[in-house]
Amino acid sequence: MKAEETRQVTTQAEELAQNAGRAAMGAEADVTTRLRTKAELEQASELMDVVCERGNLKLAYQRVVENKGAAGVDGIGIAGFKDHLKQHWPTIKAKLLAGDYMPQSVRRVDIPKPQGGVRTLGIPTLTDRMIQQALHQVLSPIFEAEFSESSYGFRPGRNAHQAVKAAKQYVAEGRRVVVDMDLEKFFDRVNHDLLMEKLSKKISDGRVLRLIRRYLEAGMMAAGIVSPRTEGTPQGGPLSPLLSNILLTELDRELERRGHAFCRYADDCNIYVRSQQAGERVMASITRFLADTLKLTVNMAKSAVAHPWKRKFLGYSLTWHKAPKLKIAPTSLKRLEDKIREVLKGARGRSLTTVITELNPILRGWTAYFKLTETKKALEELDGWIRHKLRCILWRQWKRPYTRATNLIKAGLTEERAFRSAFNQRGPWWNSGACHMNQAFPKSFFDRLGLVSLLDTMRRLQCVQ
Repeated sequence: MKAEETRQVTTQAEELAQNAGRAAMGAEADVTTRLRTKAELEQASELMDVVCERGNLKLAYQRVVENKGAAGVDGIGIAGFKDHLKQHWPTIKAKLLAGDYMPQSVRRVDIPKPQGGVRTLGIPTLTDRMIQQALHQVLSPIFEAEFSESSYGFRPGRNAHQAVKAAKQYVAEGRRVVVDMDLEKFFDRVNHDLLMEKLSKKISDGRVLRLIRRYLEAGMMAAGIVSPRTEGTPQGGPLSPLLSNILLTELDRELERRGHAFCRYADDCNIYVRSQQAGERVMASITRFLADTLKLTVNMAKSAVAHPWKRKFLGYSLTWHKAPKLKIAPTSLKRLEDKIREVLKGARGRSLTTVITELNPILRGWTAYFKLTETKKALEELDGWIRHKLRCILWRQWKRPYTRATNLIKAGLTEERAFRSAFNQRGPWWNSGACHMNQAFPKSFFDRLGLVSLLDTMRRLQCVQ
């Protein structure tokens, strides 16, 4: 599934920050529309008037500015956004209320995927992001009550950690086979007609429906050329997550009708059953349901019926024990290692303090996301590997044997041992992992420099849970 990949495009830290922002947004949205009940919103034939209310727009503007982000096809960034609105908003608002507003094309951005290939994002202009956010704040209370308790993605008060804990509970109850379903290019394959049909059951304002349709069909610009869209909801806009939940709620209800235990985070859905045979049946039947009812395709190459400890869910995996423990999936560990290697490129020309300052936000964010892990070995090994990499930087920076010997003596080694170690003619990686470098620059040395320890941070986070 792709939800976990999507979240980790910028690191797990950003994903948690986004989840927190969504929760806050949901709370604030309720404040903005608290004079209108869910039933009133559903019945409002003038829903666009609610979208364009000053309080709702002000909140939407604040959210867009806080989230920052890149400019769209018009080239207007955060710095010039306020002035742009002062000049053009009266006209834009008039068009929205008249039902005549036409969104601009989205800017295509290709993000490398961890396992190769690219994920295509569509970045709307800041104006369109604000309008989408305003729509989201009004539509979310209408649809939220219809969503499943087993749906955790892009919803106020819900997050990936809750989904992971629920998955663990299902396995602990004896459901030791998982149907791990990967929807092939879900955000690119959303059927517009199906989605609009579901929206029209709750929304009576034709202006809102037409505007959403226009956002779905907005072209994607790359290298100055606009490509039209006939399906899909581009990732990158505030409205797409809500629309994906609206469409996939039908999948949730079908799974509930059949009595299945499942967790869904956006397009990442795991179903937990008690036997391999049951799993194979569920995989076949739900694949047919998705194809026939929602016009979605399961990527069989990436999907599987297997034991949970052989799969991953939102970056986590499970141990095989009767009382399973959460652990960090190997692919998540590798992604962190790759990110660290990227930061350490060219580190020979920088001070160790500078390198550590660049590393720490990555380490803190990653640890915050994976704080649920119940196995510590991987963290100990990662901590040791990071310190090994940093010692290697020091060894390379010293270059000459006499410089190395001098620095080892300063670090507390005897003169005889320092010179013997400095002139051993072994390579940097071997020396940085050898006992003389470990003794000269132990963990306490890096603690004093402020290096974040994954294991120590994990322990602190788990103590306050």
